[in-house]
Amino acid sequence: MWRSVAEPLVTKPAPDAERYAGLKDEAERWRKDLSAKYAKARTKEEKDKVLAETRSFLETLLPEMMRCWLGTSWDFHGTAETPGKGKIACGYFVSTVLRDAGFRVDRYKLARQPSQNIIRSFLPAESLNLRVGVPYENFAGEVAGAEPGVRIIGLDSHVAFLVTKPDGFRFIHSSGSKPWCVVDEGREDAEVLRRSNYRVHGLLTGDRAVLLRWLRAEKIAVKESPTATASAKRR
Repeated sequence: MWRSVAEPLVTKPAPDAERYAGLKDEAERWRKDLSAKYAKARTKEEKDKVLAETRSFLETLLPEMMRCWLGTSWDFHGTAETPGKGKIACGYFVSTVLRDAGFRVDRYKLARQPSQNIIRSFLPAESLNLRVGVPYENFAGEVAGAEPGVRIIGLDSHVAFLVTKPDGFRFIHSSGSKPWCVVDEGREDAEVLRRSNYRVHGLLTGDRAVLLRWLRAEKIAVKESPTATASAKRR
């Protein structure tokens, strides 16, 4: 079919299920190795060194796992387990990546919660950063200068990952807006993040308790809101 130069062919990235499976195996292997090192550590300095290594590993692993999902179609009711094999809602994207990275969490229960409860399942309330009605450029400037790491972020009716680095941030999520799939967006492209009036986030990889729960394979209790309509909040 002929196309004018003004209408370039746009293709979605291809999900990578094979790499994802390999990363899941790597996550478990590293978790066991790091857990053994932590158990053998005798001083605070030795333990802190293992935790720093754990953080560094997760901050490499998690974005790589997220990007294996790029191009996977979004659906409000999507519960896909594997990149490219079905469709996935934003809450299930977040909960599935976390589970497959080695966090012992019920992905179904977590995905059905309001975004703030998803974050609070991992982090204490005092660790959350809440911004309501803040202009996007002001918010983006704050995040661009924030401590590097992997964050979970909740919006008006959405939940996603925010990967912060010294050179800026990436907003990685299963988008219920065009192009209707899992995407990795920078500051200028993150329209869903831009449009939201409500933004709450927490630094997952910067929390010592989170790192220890991952190392020890401890079950993570999901924060539930019995009075909230979770389906209206999570996708």
